[in-house]
Amino acid sequence: MHWLKAVEQLRAARDPAVLVTIASVRGHAPREAGTKMVVAADRTWGTVGGGNLEAVAIARARVLLAAGTTQPELLPVTLSDKVRFRYGVQCCGGEVTMVLEPLSVVPAVAVFGVGHVGLELARILARQDLELHLVDSRPEQVTPERLAVLADAEARVHVHHVPVLPELVLAELPPGAHVLIMTHDHAEDAALCDAALRTQHLGSIGLIGSAGKWARFRHKLAAEGHSAEAIERITTPIGLPGITGKDPSTIAVSVAAALAGAFEQDRAAVHAGQRAGS
Repeated sequence: MHWLKAVEQLRAARDPAVLVTIASVRGHAPREAGTKMVVAADRTWGTVGGGNLEAVAIARARVLLAAGTTQPELLPVTLSDKVRFRYGVQCCGGEVTMVLEPLSVVPAVAVFGVGHVGLELARILARQDLELHLVDSRPEQVTPERLAVLADAEARVHVHHVPVLPELVLAELPPGAHVLIMTHDHAEDAALCDAALRTQHLGSIGLIGSAGKWARFRHKLAAEGHSAEAIERITTPIGLPGITGKDPSTIAVSVAAALAGAFEQDRAAVHAGQRAGS
């Protein structure tokens, strides 16, 4: 499999990997500069030349994976019979420098309701490397023309037009996805809150709305059997505390900033878990 296709499949499966690229070659070497391979925890795709050179690259890549490293690093390897590595001697006579670039699992965000605030939020989030799911029951909110503002998105944008039961999309979201509920219909919002609390693999759950709306929702969720502890999973109001502006762009900036903090916490938790398991 070509390395680029491997990267695409790993991203879709939300599996971390390391992209290894030969950055420079001095003297003789098995492969030329620009050659790439992909290293995952249990598989590799492509080759940077085999032998000791490749074994060193794979071993170092898997150390980076185990440590949860996000920064790339340079790895020089001398191909000489005077230099013995753990994996033997490779005496081509040259020196190869490789770039090891971790390909981390990117955050996932689902925005339920692509109205004025939802679209402004999508425009901000689309500039980041993440999986962005936009969900709306109204066809006019997710037309190609309306979403053309996301045409240059760095994010991978998934559009879901679900006329009936948009809460079914929750089960399709990747583990740890952050959910924001901001539809045009309070009944739809309530159904989404109920379904989100019953979906165990999600990350944070945010609800846009007033204190009065939340008071009614809390009562309804409790009546539907959710414990007080479970209901506390829902954050409302959303965004950074202290920002009270009601303009859609102001709300969107505030919510995006709060999400950036959540992404940092997610990465810290992953790193802590990896250190504990090492």
